[in-house]
Amino acid sequence: MFQLRFGRYSYIEKNGEGDFMKLLYAEDEVSMSEAVVDILTFHKYIVDAVYDGADALAYAESEQYDGIILDIMMPKMSGLEVLQKLRAEGCKTPILLLTAKSEIEDQIQGLDLGADDYLPKPFSMELLLARVRALLRRREEFTPNVLKCGNVTLDQKNYELSANGQKFVLPKLEFRMMELMMLNKGIYLSTEDILCKVWGYDTDAEYGTVWVYISYLRKKLAALGADVTITAKRNVGYTLEVTENEPKKEK
Repeated sequence: MFQLRFGRYSYIEKNGEGDFMKLLYAEDEVSMSEAVVDILTFHKYIVDAVYDGADALAYAESEQYDGIILDIMMPKMSGLEVLQKLRAEGCKTPILLLTAKSEIEDQIQGLDLGADDYLPKPFSMELLLARVRALLRRREEFTPNVLKCGNVTLDQKNYELSANGQKFVLPKLEFRMMELMMLNKGIYLSTEDILCKVWGYDTDAEYGTVWVYISYLRKKLAALGADVTITAKRNVGYTLEVTENEPKKEK
């Protein structure tokens, strides 16, 4: 199952518990990319597939991923260049490099630049899946349990949304939507994206359901006195933004 996004294929799946693990996969060989994406999707991952280093960097900078898989040899920018740029920008997302079996120097350079692991080509799909699972376990060890935006915090363990000493325990779907917004703050998410990522691609929920849940969250944020708000842009989507309070005028 897939949808077309930004001229690239974004493959959407959910696991048995309804949670999502999102991967960015950069590989310039289209047939190889399609085969790997099919396997990853079958095993319940969301996969954004791109075919050159420039797109890989753009996606990694604008989206929130649980893991990134980079082929080293790509047009426009190599996987090593993308890796170096992301680490220089402070990106902590686990990164797996795909290298030619004989290129030991690339493997060493990749690890020195901050790659978490590498996988020589050719590789078995079973080994790739094992490396991805290990990569994501590593991410979970270092992922904070609390997300912050402005004066608002979201505790991912107990679903608590809090600000100014007050809090709400969010129902599951409201929590998923708020978590999605906080992980992608400043990025507009389409109604379709939100439906897929919160309810699942095979949901019977309609677009109006997203608006209803946005309304629930807006009311809770207002009740907390939050300095963040969910804003909408017509025909684009929704985003979480920090609001700047106007300074009080002196009398």
